[in-house]
Amino acid sequence: MKTRKLGQELTVSAVGLGCMGMSFAYGGQEEKDAIRTLHRAVEIDVTFFDTAEVYGPFENEKLVGKALKDVRDRVVIATKFGFRIDPSGSGIVGLGRRQELDSRPENVKAVAEASLKRLGIDVIDLFYQHRVDPNVPIEETVGAMAELVREGKVRTLGLSEASAATIRRAHAVHPIAAVQSEYSLWTRDPEEEVLATCRELGIGFVPYSPLGRGLLTGTIRKADELGADDWRKTQPRFQAENLAANVALVDTLEEIAKEKGVTTAQLALAWVLHQGDFIVPIPGARKIKHLEENAVAADIVLDSAEIARIGEALSPSRVAGKRYAEAMLALVDK
Repeated sequence: MKTRKLGQELTVSAVGLGCMGMSFAYGGQEEKDAIRTLHRAVEIDVTFFDTAEVYGPFENEKLVGKALKDVRDRVVIATKFGFRIDPSGSGIVGLGRRQELDSRPENVKAVAEASLKRLGIDVIDLFYQHRVDPNVPIEETVGAMAELVREGKVRTLGLSEASAATIRRAHAVHPIAAVQSEYSLWTRDPEEEVLATCRELGIGFVPYSPLGRGLLTGTIRKADELGADDWRKTQPRFQAENLAANVALVDTLEEIAKEKGVTTAQLALAWVLHQGDFIVPIPGARKIKHLEENAVAADIVLDSAEIARIGEALSPSRVAGKRYAEAMLALVDK
């Protein structure tokens, strides 16, 4: 597996692994199967693993820590804080039991301590603010994160779904190693300002959902193919009329992939990887087959004409539906 840099300190596999779906949002899976997939990831030189306290909540961190404890020196583990979690609540945004944004310094530090214990590690390699909290100045939040670095509990800092302006303010307090935001062929929001800002400041960019929450794999045709508790059923792009229109777009991508001799998912990932050498996508994968297919994307070479053709085939102007429901859209680009 080729490697890439996130900021100045982290060297990771060019394609990482988003672990959320193993225990959260998409129906989850048996622990033994998830651990088998995580072990296989290490075997094929995937070294970058992404989790968060809200995934479960808490359970995904425990899973990742358990699976990777024997290879700790070979992997980079990223996790996130940013919510006040009430286990008895239903959640303000329909994902798990998150109640309120909370990036107060005391919560930053409390979550770091709890995440370290759940993961069973001595230091968090990359600690993200999961969503920007408008009630707490970013300078205060990053200041608390920086204290964790000085205390040796965190190696590097990150932001998720932050605006270019917020990234600059945060980076002025302490170097930001990575910004994580949704980015794929059908979600190009970071291209407006965030990618250029990361490139200028030497910050890595980590696209989550680089396969369009699975739709860009070409394997999802109808909403009823998703599990009863699959969170995607609540999202605009997966509603019946929108989904039908979006599947038609993916059919075009599939045709290009066949011409190239690769899978639709591999082509979508290769396109993302070609947008900059500071970009490290973290597709989710619960099955070893999909994990292995995704990893191959790091070796696919696209010329400028192919990149343009692929980008036009799934131009966001053609995509039906917003990427999130309104409650979650209100939490991004702050």
